Order: sequence, then C-alpha cells, then structure tokens
Amino acid sequence: METILKIENLEVKFHTLGGVVNAVNGISYSVEAGKTLGIVGESGCGKSVSMLSVMRLIPNPPGEITGGRILFKGQNLLEVSEEKMEHIRGAEIGMVFQDPMTSLNPVLTIGRQIGEAMMVHNGFSREQAEKRTIELLNLVGIANPDQRIKEYPHQFSGGMRQRVGIAMALACEPDILIADEPTTALDVTIQAQIVELTKRLQAELGMAVIWITHDLGVIADLADRMIVMYAGYIVEEADVFDLYEKPSHPYTLSLLRSLPRVDSSRGGGERLATIPGFPPDGVTIMLGCPFAPRCNFVVDRCRLENPPLIMVNNDHKAACWVDVNTGKERSL
Repeated sequence: METILKIENLEVKFHTLGGVVNAVNGISYSVEAGKTLGIVGESGCGKSVSMLSVMRLIPNPPGEITGGRILFKGQNLLEVSEEKMEHIRGAEIGMVFQDPMTSLNPVLTIGRQIGEAMMVHNGFSREQAEKRTIELLNLVGIANPDQRIKEYPHQFSGGMRQRVGIAMALACEPDILIADEPTTALDVTIQAQIVELTKRLQAELGMAVIWITHDLGVIADLADRMIVMYAGYIVEEADVFDLYEKPSHPYTLSLLRSLPRVDSSRGGGERLATIPGFPPDGVTIMLGCPFAPRCNFVVDRCRLENPPLIMVNNDHKAACWVDVNTGKERSL
C-alpha cells in the first residue's frame, strides 16, 4: 500500500509568558492511501497541533515547528512555498474542524463558502461550482440542497453544519481528509451518523482519513490503525483490533477501562475507572516517562528514563518499560 503522508520526528513548541510549551515531542508515523488512522488522546496531548502542523496552520508566533519533516507524496511540506501550500490545503488535503460554527463564515451563504474552493483551485465557473455544491450537499445527506445553498450557517443545526464542513473539505476531492474531533459537540445519534457518513464517503472517493478524537468508543469502527498520544508523545501505535484486544500501554489500558461496556459485569453498579492526577503542563521537562506520576505499573526506571516506542507484537508498539499483561519489565 502506498504511503501518502509520513511524519518524521515532528517537534512543535509554543512560546508563552509561562515558558516554552513542548506541545509535540518528536513524533513519527505514516498514513497509507485509502486507509483511516485514528489519533486518540486527552485535551492538550498534541494531536490537533500535529495536524495543524501538517496543514502549516500553526500561528507563528507563538507557535513554532522546531524539528522534523512532513512528507506528503514525497515532498516536505515544511519546505514548500506558501502559495504551493495554499493549493495543497484546498485541493489535496481537506480538514474538518471541531466546531463548525467557528470554521464557517457567518455572513456568507453555505453555497458560496463551499463553491469558492472549487472556483479557486479547480477553475470552475460560478454555475459549475453551484452545481457541484448541490451534489456535495446531497452526498453528505442534506435534504433540498438546491434551496439550502442560499442559507447561512446559523440556519443549520450542529449536525448539519458538520456535514457542511465535510462537504467543504471534500469539494476538491482531496487525497487526505483530516477530521479534528468532528463529533465532539454532537449527540451520540448524530455522532454515529457522521462516522457512518465518513466511512461511506471514504469508500466512494478512496481517500485516506485521519480522525482525531479523545473518545476511543467513537473511532473503534472507523480506523484501520490507531495512535495514542500523551503529553506530546506517541505512547502506543497498533492495528485497531490489536489495540482494543490487547492494549500495551497503561494509559491506553486506562482509557479503555473508562469506557462503558454493554458486555461487562458492571451491571451491579460498578463505577467506571478513572485516571488519577493531571497530565504534565508541557513547560516542565520531565526526566522519565510523562505518564509515570499517574501510572499503576510504575517502576524506578520509569522515573529516570522516558521509554521509546518498543515493538511488543507484530507491528504493535508501546512506549512503556513494563508489560502491562505480565507486570514484568521490558528490555529494548
């Protein structure tokens, strides 16, 4: 399978009044054409920052990409001109943002906002763009699209605005669709609809998808491969089935235990598991593993040395000195 996007040792920092925040700390991964990569982690772990880096949308100042390469179709996006990057953003990589109300212009009609990208990048006439916009709104499940293209964002519900955001991201048929927590503000029924819509569109258009979320339950049926991030690091990477069946990092294990299950023995009123403590602030550079203060499996080595990603089983990697299934220490 062709690798369409490859991240190598990406580092991102933010210069703030409180000090330098280490938002992303040398992460590496790849995305294959036509496949879905899920990136999971709690707020502030660096997952959204890593995707904004791919789009070259990190505000500078205060943000700065301080290291690494972002290879899209073999070219390093950190070295291309801004003019070239503007074309890539609109035509080759599409992005759906977390809050559609803030990513849509409130004073422009939906039709104009979706059609503009096709007029700029594909050279469509206004009539061609309008026709394609109607087709896209129909594709994402919005009824009466020929009428709704004349309406404004506030006239759409949250779920409908998110569908509009997806239509906008797909306007130029990108090779990669990045979805940054697109279901966070939606109820569970609409969440399921958006996930199913994304799966259907991916099958029809053959694009790769990067889905960012803090909810392992949302991504389970969508991703082919999963990355778990914590404090700016990748702490686990695996095939989606391997990760859910046999999590190998204490943080992943804790996230999965915090999910409600219909097949569990918790019917007697057992409380969901929680993760004690708080994530690091990103300013203080820790000597050992950033998860050590919150971990139930911590050993002395964890406080002294931050583990790299260690291959634990058949392309399944975890950054942990302890095997959570046996309780024994790992070696490189």
